[in-house]
Amino acid sequence: MNKEAKEIKEVTSSRVACDGGIGGHPRVWLQISEEQGWIECPYCDCKYIQKNHIDKGA
Repeated sequence: MNKEAKEIKEVTSSRVACDGGIGGHPRVWLQISEEQGWIECPYCDCKYIQKNHIDKGA
């Protein structure tokens, strides 16, 4: 995606749930691939980055 992520969250798990917060969107489960180390929510563009990938410039 070329859009700027509106929020970035550091996570320790490779599977995360996103519901967009209060009044957001349906809860979706996202799987972070080990190679990429991050994923963006298709609804709200929140970016989840695994802590072990932050230093790698994810």
